[in-house]
Amino acid sequence: MVNIEHKDVLELLDAGTCTALMERTLADLELGKGVQYLRGVTPLPSHDLLGFMPAYLGGDFFGAKVITVFHRNQEEGYPSHQGTVLLFDSPHGSLQAMVDGGAVTQVRTGAVSAVATKHLARPDAKRLALLGCGAQAVSHLEAIRLVRELEEVTVWDISGRRADEFAQRMGARTGLPIRPCANVEAAVADADIICTLTPSTTPILEGGWVKPGAHVNAVGACRAQDRELATDLVVRSKLYCDAMESILAEGGDFLIPKEEGAVDDSHIRGSLGQVITGRCPGRESPAEITLFEALGLAIEDIAAAKAAYLAKRGG
Repeated sequence: MVNIEHKDVLELLDAGTCTALMERTLADLELGKGVQYLRGVTPLPSHDLLGFMPAYLGGDFFGAKVITVFHRNQEEGYPSHQGTVLLFDSPHGSLQAMVDGGAVTQVRTGAVSAVATKHLARPDAKRLALLGCGAQAVSHLEAIRLVRELEEVTVWDISGRRADEFAQRMGARTGLPIRPCANVEAAVADADIICTLTPSTTPILEGGWVKPGAHVNAVGACRAQDRELATDLVVRSKLYCDAMESILAEGGDFLIPKEEGAVDDSHIRGSLGQVITGRCPGRESPAEITLFEALGLAIEDIAAAKAAYLAKRGG
């Protein structure tokens, strides 16, 4: 059994490799080559979360990610998401690897948003806005710049100091001009691609702030009662999900507007896997707003853990 730590995952799974892997994994899931199960989320007395996320990869591996979500951790210098991916072989059910879950979540989430951006954003999209400047902002910037030729990046965070530090650090790393903004409205004013990456449980992004033709990756909210997006934005958007079962059970950005009577289930155009495989149309005009609700799938974690395991074993 191999133990793959955080730094090793980041070295073994670069953004480009993981983006291509996530595109294949979502296509395979749509084509029935893997099995995705609805995750179990246990609320803790502290109001934090313990999650169990199982999936089966076609033929060779299966596993689960066991993870905690403690949103206040960022205030104390700890990651908000921590845990482990357990990777088993299919022939015998033998544990092959324990892979750092925080690193896997970081890399594969940015990669999946890059896949959504590749298929749903305008081809000429060049301005990226990142709302939230934690680890996910790093992975999203690194992956999305591989699928679109970015000319400018704007960032916002509830901590202005964190936004300034991110802009300086990632600007030096990528060579891109990165501008911190004092509020969300300013950050998204001219953005072609918007990523919401915060632990907020109430809307931070209003529909009136998003220009026609933009693409939004909604990533931060992961419970039915939480959302980052205002109802008017969801109503204005063509909505896509990672899995129908997930969004109908856990997608607060959709479920809360649904409870309000603003949308119904028909508002969901389809899954990203259906778009990739041509079973569902993606963007159909330059002016429409596309929205990808990313709740995260265990099959993404297992695929990423398998890739890290094989790369580690091969080395």
